[in-house]
Order: sequence, then C-alpha cells, then structure tokens
Amino acid sequence: MKLISWNVNGLRACMQKGFSDFFYAADADIFCIQESKLQEGQIALDLPGYFQYWNYAEKKGYSGTAVFTRKKPLSAVLGTGIPEHDTEGRVITLEYEDFYLVTCYTPNSQDGLKRLPYRMQWEDDFRSYLKRLDASKPVILCGDLNVAHREIDLKNPKTNRRNAGFSDEEREKMTQLLDAGFTDTFRYFHPDTEGVYSWWSYRFKAREKNAGWRIDYFLTSSALDEKLQSAEILTDVYGSDHCPVSLTLTLT
Repeated sequence: MKLISWNVNGLRACMQKGFSDFFYAADADIFCIQESKLQEGQIALDLPGYFQYWNYAEKKGYSGTAVFTRKKPLSAVLGTGIPEHDTEGRVITLEYEDFYLVTCYTPNSQDGLKRLPYRMQWEDDFRSYLKRLDASKPVILCGDLNVAHREIDLKNPKTNRRNAGFSDEEREKMTQLLDAGFTDTFRYFHPDTEGVYSWWSYRFKAREKNAGWRIDYFLTSSALDEKLQSAEILTDVYGSDHCPVSLTLTLT
C-alpha cells in the first residue's frame, strides 16, 4: 500500500502548478493534503476512483486538510473531538479494518513563539488522541507536524534554536510522541541521512540552496515496523513550498 502526504499551501494555487499531474503519476492508495486553504464549494476536484474527505477551517483561506482514498473507510472523523482544537480543519481520521489513518496540520507556534502555549496544549491533547486510537488498532499518522525533530532535520540548527518549529519545547513533544510507541518512518530507513528536507522558505532562494527543514512526516505505530517497506521525501516535486512525502508498507 502506498501513501502520499503533501502540504500544498493552497490547493487552488497548487492546481495551477501541476498538482493533478503529480496526483495521477503518484498512483497512491491514500493521498493526504494539508493547508488546502479552501471552504466547501470553492473547488470541484474530480478524482475518479477515489473517495474524498475534507475538513475546512472556519476562517476563510486558512489551514484545512483532505484525504483521497481508493478504499472506502469504515468511518471518517473530522477533528479530535476537542472543540478548542477543531475550528481550523487540522485533523481527519479514517478507520479501516486493520489501522487508522490520521492526517494532521499541526499549529505553527508563530513568530516569537507567541502561540507556543497553545501548541504545547495541542501536542499533549493530540498525543493522547493518538494513543487512544493506537490502543484499538495501529495508527498511520501523516502531515505537516511543524517541527524539525533533530539538528539533522534542518539546514541551520544553531541559528534557528529558538524559532518556531525548532524550539526545545516542540522538539521534546515530538520525542514524547515517538516514545509513546510511534516510529519516524523516514529515520527508520534513513537514520543518518543529511540534507533531505520537505519545506523551504520562499525567501532567499532557500530551495535553490537547499536551506530547508524536514517537518512533514509519516509516523506509524511501532507495531507496524515489520510491515514498513520504504519512506521517502520527494524533493523533485514542486508546486508548493513543501514537497510530498511517501510511505509504502504491506497492509490491505
């Protein structure tokens, strides 16, 4: 089974930059997007052979997630069930017979870490949500988790130490999530690989210089470790300030 996750940074804009070509070429069983920046009815996306699930933010042109899946899930849940977290369209959970699929667009802590206290609460609540799912059946989590976990995961760790996405607090929350029984699939296959990132600022020719961050992930319940086949970052795909990430594993 092949899965793709991509923060498209505005789906309508990404559609003008080759989204459809990549979608069909990828031939994924499940394709997740974050930061759709859409309200219901603002796009008519015809994807034959795929069921579509959308979670929209209440604020127009902001956040939002979607999942396109060949196999209809047993159930689909929008959000986490916690009202304070569920106004921005950040989470979709699909239940299948053998696993849960969760796509997430984690809140950014913003300049000056002014949203860090909320981010910390989100992290604790979201980790508890994932652990509850994992107690029932294995979880596949994907999305823009807005944190570079280790120094190897961004180009300039020293100058970004107290910036959003690389604060000690955010990195520790990722450590706690992994310690709760989840596997960072890219590092599972590429433990020491440097210079492979999934996001680059639009400023300062960052992508051209590969001055990036790895903030897009596939995390899986450790029970699935033996079923993992590959995890890649598709740095040659353009259309957003993020590139897609992929996971292949042996599941029905």
